[in-house]
This record gives sequence, C-alpha cells and structure tokens, in this order.
Amino acid sequence: MLPKLRLSSARVIHGSDQPEGMLEKMATHRLNFFPLGNADCCRIDLDAGRQILLDYAAVRDPKDPNDLRCDLGTALRDELQARKRDYYDVVGYTHLDRDHICGSSDFFYLEHAQKYQGSGRIKIRELWVPAAAIIEEGCEDESRIIRQEARYRLKQGTGIRVFSRPDQLKAWLSKEGLSLDDRKHLITDAGQVLPGWTTALDGVEFFVHSPFASRLEDGTLLDRNKDSLVLHATFMADGTTTRVFFGADAEHEALTEIIRITRAMGREERLESDVVKIPHHTSYLSLGPEKGKDKTQPTDQIAYFYEKKLLWRTTLISTSDPIPSDDSDQPPHRQAATYYKEQVQAQGGEYAVTMEHPKASAPEPLVIEIGGAKAKRKKDYLGGIVAAVTSRAPRAGRRG
Repeated sequence: MLPKLRLSSARVIHGSDQPEGMLEKMATHRLNFFPLGNADCCRIDLDAGRQILLDYAAVRDPKDPNDLRCDLGTALRDELQARKRDYYDVVGYTHLDRDHICGSSDFFYLEHAQKYQGSGRIKIRELWVPAAAIIEEGCEDESRIIRQEARYRLKQGTGIRVFSRPDQLKAWLSKEGLSLDDRKHLITDAGQVLPGWTTALDGVEFFVHSPFASRLEDGTLLDRNKDSLVLHATFMADGTTTRVFFGADAEHEALTEIIRITRAMGREERLESDVVKIPHHTSYLSLGPEKGKDKTQPTDQIAYFYEKKLLWRTTLISTSDPIPSDDSDQPPHRQAATYYKEQVQAQGGEYAVTMEHPKASAPEPLVIEIGGAKAKRKKDYLGGIVAAVTSRAPRAGRRG
C-alpha cells in the first residue's frame, strides 16, 4: 500500500503518475529567488497566504534572445493570477540601487501619481523601505519615483514601514509639517522585531539588523549598501523553526558591525541561519577588504558568522551571474565563492547560484521550501508554481 503523501498549501501541478486521493496539506512556506543575473528579487510565500516581495529588478532585455535572465514581470503576474490576486501584502526595497528596483514604475500601482495607476498594475498593501529612501536627495529615474511613493505614504500615515532610528527622520518630517510622534508607529529601528508579524499567526517573525544610519545631515548619500535593509527571519512550520538571513548588499564594514552588535547584545539566535541570501552577489567586499589570490579572507566577525552560526546543512544563495573561473572586476568573485563553498560544504550544506540553477544554460527560479524538515531546495518549478510533493518529515532529532 502506498504511503500517504503530504502537500504544501500552495497550488500544486499534478503529474500524470500522481496517486489520486492520497494527498493532504502540510505547513510550508517558500522562498522564491529569481534568475536575474546580478540583481535581486525574492518572493516569500507564507503558508497562511500572505506574500512578501523583497526587491524587484526586471533587468532582462526582451530584444536579446541570448539573455537567459527571467521575465520577472510575467513570472510574478502569472503566479498572482493563479491566486486570483492583484496585490502583494508587502513590497520591500532593501535600497534604491538599480539592481533592486529596475522596472518597478512599470509594474506596480503607485499611489503618489496617477500616471502609475493604470489597469493591470500590481498593488502594494505595505511598502518597506530604509530611511535613505525617504531622506535621500538627488535621486534620479526609478529611485526618485520610489522615493516619491515612500514620501507620499509616510505623509499620508498609512501603507508604509520605514526602517531607521526615529530621530533620523525628525528633521524631514518637521519640514513636511509633521511631528515624529505622529509617525513613530511606522518606523522600526535596528535591533527590533518587526511589529505585526508573529510565528503564531503568520508563521514568521522578522528581526531588523540594519540600517543603523550613516548619512549626512543634508541627506547626501554616503553609501546605499551600508544603509540597506538587512533582515533575519524566523519561520515556524509543523513545529519546526527555520532561520533565514537576508543580507541585501551589505558590505564587510556594515556586516561586521551587524555581527559585532548582535553578539554584544547577547542575541546570538538572530545570527543563526539555515538559509543565507549572500550579500552583494558574492562580492569579495561583503567578506573583507582584500579580494585575495585564491580565496577571500573575511573579517573576524564575518568569519564567526559563517563558521559558527550556520546551522547544519545551511544553504547559501548567491543572487548572481554564474561564478567565473578567472578574475573579474565586478561580482561575483571566484575568491569569495571559494570561501563560501568551503564553509558550507564543511557543514553538509550547499552553495547555490541563481543563474546556475538548475543549470547555467537554462536557469529557473530557485525555490526553497520551509517545512517540518527545515529548508529544502526544490528541483522543479513550473510557471511560477512549484510541483511540491513531499513526504512527512521525521519528528525526532530536529533543530529548532
């Protein structure tokens, strides 16, 4: 007699050999990383139904038949249509560099200007941005459009979450005729748990690691990477805890400080990770100041993170082009990749590259399922919906 199979709560594409009448649901969340070259977009599908989109970069050239990057807009629309939705519960921008925002003004329904409100645009119930997206001056093109949307929502007092020390926004709010007290409930500082999200109700909670503010008083940009939104997510599924570190584009100075402060505050669990979205497309600058001849050497604090805080069988994900075999000026850097591979292999895990999954000649979205067996990379991805049939995970010997 065949064992009973368990299904995730997302829609399933059934194969012709699928046994009928022998399926039931299990709690499963999904992380969907899209093959976009050196660019970012991750969709988080929670078992309870809420969806979070972290970054959006539609960078594919439709006129180039050799461009293997995915058609991001079409992939996301198809999945939303399958759910009969025209919105995301959250769209978060880790920072306003092009590789995190490209094409947003063509895809999303933006509330600040009628020209971005045509039929078919995808709505954003809550926008997440670092404070830099509010106070930065001199923005151009797409970054200016998103800045204006963030400013509009903050002035309206709804549909936004800003990540910063509250006093960093005090001067800007004052210029707009607003008080900090009136908007403080919309601002979350580093070192805090994001309000409104719990493992009990949503299956996830978010801890904010960054930004911790490095900007001149006049709003002049110092470094968007240092001000980017870095999150640690704790997922709960079938009684099992899975931890995910979203590193944005943090470079070694910011990441070193994140780890140092977290350790000093006695919050080691906010570093423990089953999945890590590697910062900055496997750039050596997210490990240390020197590229190295064959392998990048991380700072002491970053070495502590990768060598002590990765949980057994951690998956490191590089949202990047394929790893080159020779030296390159732009990421990904082979020396950094060598360090990551050595660390994760020593702990029974894997290093995955979005533009190499499942193969470099035909990349597809890389999907991590989070359930009773912790995090597991899926092998099949069909039209934005995972063919996800798994057996029940063993209950004994869990890490949680």
